[in-house]
Amino acid sequence: MARNKFDIDEELQPQFNPHYVKRLLGYLRPYGRGVSVAILLMVTAALVSLAGPYLIKLAIDDAIPKKDPKELILLASLLVCAVGVIWVCQTLRIKIMTRIGQDVIVRIRSDIFRKLQELPFTFFDSRPHGKILIRVVNYVNSLSDLLSNGFIQLVADLFSLAFIIVFMFIIDVRLTFICMAGLPILFAAVFLLKRRQHDSWLKVSHKQANLNAYLSESLSGMKITQSFAREEENRKIFSRLGADWKAAWIPAVMVNFAIWPVIDNISTIGVSLVYVAGIVWFKGTVTVGTLVAFAGYIWRFWTPIQNIGNFYNSMVTTGAYMERIFETIDEPVTVEDLPGAVDLPPIRGHVEFRTVTFSYDRGNPVLKDVNFVITPGMSVAVVGPTGAGKTTIVNLLSRFYNPDSGMVLIDGIDLRTVTIRSVRKQVGVMLQDSFLFAGTIMDNIRYGRLDATDAEVVSAAKAVRAHDFIMSTDDGYLTQVNERGMRLSMGQRQLISFARVLLADPRILVLDEATSSVDTETERAIQKGLAVLLKGRTSFIIAHRLSTIKNSDVIFFIDRGRILESGTHETLTAKRGAYWKLYAGMGEEVNGEG
Repeated sequence: MARNKFDIDEELQPQFNPHYVKRLLGYLRPYGRGVSVAILLMVTAALVSLAGPYLIKLAIDDAIPKKDPKELILLASLLVCAVGVIWVCQTLRIKIMTRIGQDVIVRIRSDIFRKLQELPFTFFDSRPHGKILIRVVNYVNSLSDLLSNGFIQLVADLFSLAFIIVFMFIIDVRLTFICMAGLPILFAAVFLLKRRQHDSWLKVSHKQANLNAYLSESLSGMKITQSFAREEENRKIFSRLGADWKAAWIPAVMVNFAIWPVIDNISTIGVSLVYVAGIVWFKGTVTVGTLVAFAGYIWRFWTPIQNIGNFYNSMVTTGAYMERIFETIDEPVTVEDLPGAVDLPPIRGHVEFRTVTFSYDRGNPVLKDVNFVITPGMSVAVVGPTGAGKTTIVNLLSRFYNPDSGMVLIDGIDLRTVTIRSVRKQVGVMLQDSFLFAGTIMDNIRYGRLDATDAEVVSAAKAVRAHDFIMSTDDGYLTQVNERGMRLSMGQRQLISFARVLLADPRILVLDEATSSVDTETERAIQKGLAVLLKGRTSFIIAHRLSTIKNSDVIFFIDRGRILESGTHETLTAKRGAYWKLYAGMGEEVNGEG
């Protein structure tokens, strides 16, 4: 797909969606008590802070003219106490909201990761993994300050603003209206910058995702890069993507900062007008203490407004990130447990495809009315040209997808009526990509069955002839393998993956190109282990080597989504049909990709 490329911008909504804010606030609901305490602390701090200018007014207008040191000491003491109360309230609020904010971040990140575990392969195939990773890490991190401080600060600022306006009206109505005369200018500036802010940060989101996607891709393909001496070209691409991000980020930040000078200028002009009004316009009716106190309230009046502006900037900045976060959480799960689904009971391995049709893209079926019945213990080889639908059959059997029509049954049970987990616990799959996780060889073999003993792990490794090479490593089964098992050869990784599947003891075993990278000698060793391990187990084998499939009980030759031929190796070669032509053309190999 076109969007599955690092330099293709993702599609984002052109308008900020307030629904995302509502959903984000929903994560705070379980912490209602802590949030309420934090709000109470913030409101208390805001109220106490308003005492400062009033205490100064009393000192200037009363205590100093009367030359009363006791009153001055009392007022100074009250001011110090007010500062102490404010400090305590703010410290406690920060502790409470930091803990709550990080708890919420963990929950959101867990929700995304949980959803990623459920999404179909097509989700991961249609976008670079770096663009998925950035949603789980960077985008969620961007919400941290918003949750820890933003929402609570907003509530406190609104309360503080209301209290300040009341105090200002009490002190002098005329000066209050002069102070508020700059608000229409501020609202106009915010309105004019709103759309530009959102668009700017959407662009930053695009470029940040592109940069992350290319970095992830480059790290994964570093061996190929160095093998083809592509370092310089890749450096240029990375520099270009970095420059694109910088070119998007600077204008976005400039737009964000544009609102601050507006507020600073309006507040400075407001203070100047108050002094002019008090000294010139309202001469003789406004005391010096009132002017000083009112100037203090003016700065406090514009501070919450500036904080609210900062909060708005944060909302705009994180709006694009929230879209990606909730888009991932809301991504439809195409294969999930139906209401009332029950666990699949222990199976014998009877498999039936009943008029199964399936397509990855609607209108372009990969399988068309496929029918077959496999009795328990049979081994089935699936061959055919690339794109014929071979892997699709085993994907449906493992319930990675649901058929568009028809039924896939195990022991006569429609797989759509049972839980996905119970199916995959009894259907073992070994893919061509032998993925190993960072950890020990023992951990990797035990991955699908955590309760297995060391002896059972060793037994599985011996059965697939992996034991000897494992014991030849530095620490045997405790040897640490790097991410993806890069310290091991492809054949060794496949043997470990084979042991992992066999240790899980599935009743149905699927080998999808499982021996494609194993040398002939190693494959002979595997075949000896398979002869014992596949006994009494239903198996589906997709392979390109004749030696892997010729001893199967039945061979399906699939082309264009249909089973053209089925039978044993001898029967099909004797028919001199499609299977025979493929076999004759490939010699000892049968093309098995698809």
